[in-house]
Amino acid sequence: MIINKIADELSVQPSQVTAAVKLLDEGSTVPFIARYRKEVTQGLDDTQLRTLEQRLTYLRELEERRDVILKSIEEQGKLTDELKSSITSADSKTTLEDLYLPYKPRRRTKGQIAIEAGLEPLADTLFSDPDTDVESAASEYVNADSGVADTKAALEGARYILMERFAEDASLLAKVRKYLTENAHVKSTVVSGKEQEAAKYKDYFEHSEKYKNVPSHRALAMFRGRNEGMLHIQLDADPQSEDNGPSHCEHIIANHYDIMHRGRGADDFLAQVVQWTWKIKIGLHMETELFSALRERAEEEAIEVFAKNLNDLLMAAPAGAKTTMGLDPGLRTGVKVAVVDSTGKVVATNTIFPHAPQNQWDKSIRTLTTLCKQYKVDLISIGNGTGSRETDKLVGEMLKNNSELTAQKIMVSEAGASVYSASELASKELPDLDVSIRGAVSIARRLQDPLAELVKIEPKAIGVGQYQHDVSQSQLGKSLDRVIEDCVNAVGVDLNTASPALLSYVSGLNKTLAHNIVNFRDTNGAFPDRKALLKVERLGPKAFEQAAGFLRIVNGTNPLDASAVHPEAYPVVDKIVDTTAVAVNDIIGNTELLKSLSPDTFTSDAFGLPTVKDILKELDKPGRDPRPEFKTAAFKEGVETINDLKPGMILEGVVSNVANFGAFVDVGVHQDGLVHISALTNKFISDPREVVKAGDIVKVKVLEVDVPRKRISFTMRLDDTPNQNNNAGGKPAAGKTQNKGRANPKANPRSNQGGGNRNSQPQNSAMGNAFADAFAKAKK
Repeated sequence: MIINKIADELSVQPSQVTAAVKLLDEGSTVPFIARYRKEVTQGLDDTQLRTLEQRLTYLRELEERRDVILKSIEEQGKLTDELKSSITSADSKTTLEDLYLPYKPRRRTKGQIAIEAGLEPLADTLFSDPDTDVESAASEYVNADSGVADTKAALEGARYILMERFAEDASLLAKVRKYLTENAHVKSTVVSGKEQEAAKYKDYFEHSEKYKNVPSHRALAMFRGRNEGMLHIQLDADPQSEDNGPSHCEHIIANHYDIMHRGRGADDFLAQVVQWTWKIKIGLHMETELFSALRERAEEEAIEVFAKNLNDLLMAAPAGAKTTMGLDPGLRTGVKVAVVDSTGKVVATNTIFPHAPQNQWDKSIRTLTTLCKQYKVDLISIGNGTGSRETDKLVGEMLKNNSELTAQKIMVSEAGASVYSASELASKELPDLDVSIRGAVSIARRLQDPLAELVKIEPKAIGVGQYQHDVSQSQLGKSLDRVIEDCVNAVGVDLNTASPALLSYVSGLNKTLAHNIVNFRDTNGAFPDRKALLKVERLGPKAFEQAAGFLRIVNGTNPLDASAVHPEAYPVVDKIVDTTAVAVNDIIGNTELLKSLSPDTFTSDAFGLPTVKDILKELDKPGRDPRPEFKTAAFKEGVETINDLKPGMILEGVVSNVANFGAFVDVGVHQDGLVHISALTNKFISDPREVVKAGDIVKVKVLEVDVPRKRISFTMRLDDTPNQNNNAGGKPAAGKTQNKGRANPKANPRSNQGGGNRNSQPQNSAMGNAFADAFAKAKK
């Protein structure tokens, strides 16, 4: 059942899913299966396998829960064939829990107490025969010894029995849930008296939009506002209603049980049961459930945003093995300096004080010049924190005054550098360096190879997420770990230089094995070949199978060890050598020879066509790096703070973050600006990643600057007309119409995009909504 369901969802054959599940259950990782078991799964890629893995976990949990529920109801002696069939066919946890609700062990309710008092026959009579005289029927059940003092108490007990029965009807709950999901609105209002304190949530003081259309960033903003005691949030089941009449959900309940007012004795009683069922039971239950589902959906989207941004950041172009100077800017505390060689080894450190209050500008230039000349520095990596533009100016002057220096200066994100500096890993890697200097080392190394350095930092500290502190931390952690694992294995790892942090993400390895590998390397020297891995403590054949193909040994005894060809497939290469009578070293990189070979010639029962084709491709360009070519952005001279920005300026910047509502761009003024999704391109898009990703170098035009609130609005549509009022005071000029970060509607009639209820997205906010401000703070 699980196999067929996943196969249908992925639009693949059940045999493919069966094969993948078997491999996963045997301990194979997704990167290994995707890369080295293509014949077994008939070509399932890593994306399909990740989805398969997640759905497999969900559906197995569903089956376990189904078994528990069936056993529980059976033990109660209430499991009918019809109920068993319904539970067996339930395809979601929600449906399963709805069916279990009437049988779920719980505290005594008012309905149960009424049943114990003998009032269930009264409830059944009034429900099945509305012609019954209510008072007369109730009088027969008055019994002080049972706690039923009068007819009023009897009717109240009967009412609670029916209310609970209605509220536990799975088919009724499904109808109400469907209606609310499609029609209800989420309504938020400011808590009275908190208007000033809740200013950042101003867009939600009187906000209403369809439940099904609420985008993740708005949902998380409202939930955060509620958690901080600034906002009230409620589910409005009847947004179109202009009076206080019955809710449409009451009509659904009444119709479900064919309850209608025909002037009969029990009609008023049953109408009240319907009303109370909705207001006291189902309404509150549904609001809790749907808000929980909304939060879950919003968290999933936020985690996906974080995962995609992290992937883009980790897969950013590496500068490569070049001697690099890292500068961790600071004003009063000075600029920390670290020089690392082409392998990332620290060769020099220093601290300079070019800025106020010391103002040792010339001395700092002399220090940097000496270091650049002494170690033949190729790249100067400048962290983008406080004092970065001042430090960038310092380096620019140094290079201008020393034309013989060929070093290139680049501004890089220093997010997470301080976290790494104080980490246990940093203290082990750089035990002799002060914590402040370690940040400069990280800034230098992350330019050489972003992936190798950033894996040392807890992903949440890198700062490329959307409300990452508001989502499930366990789910976020699992998602980010999967991203890092995929990135590390896509690029491959140099076995003889990789840190334990990097090795721990290699397929088949963990932190213990990674440390054992490094300890073995420190004790015995560089690994001569992949086979030597089997000498590492606790690294057995299974771990070797999973890891070997992703580990590279440069200049080892076997040239194939520097490629992505798995050791198990070396016999295929031996067959190619025998067939061509050309040595392995002469085959590698010989494009003409490799193109002349027919892959079918080298297939066998063990190695099919996909594997052979991959081997030939790898031999052509062994150890290829899937990351893009290294490029840098040139920040405009003289534009160093938000006060230097003027509407109409065209600047070059780096995409620092991508959210569902647009992209944040760093132009070197210590405050990222937002390019709203509607201003990314002239065509309609539903996802900003159709146009940009984190790390991209882009040109933007300044639309508007709000200095007091530190908000910058950019557009990538360079023909857009900016608001010429530079909002230094935070207020629009009289008579001006504010564009506020939106593309020129005349240039693009479909510019009002951004998801959700577009009518609820006002045109009077430079950053769109309060979520942008909260997001920017979380990011920093």
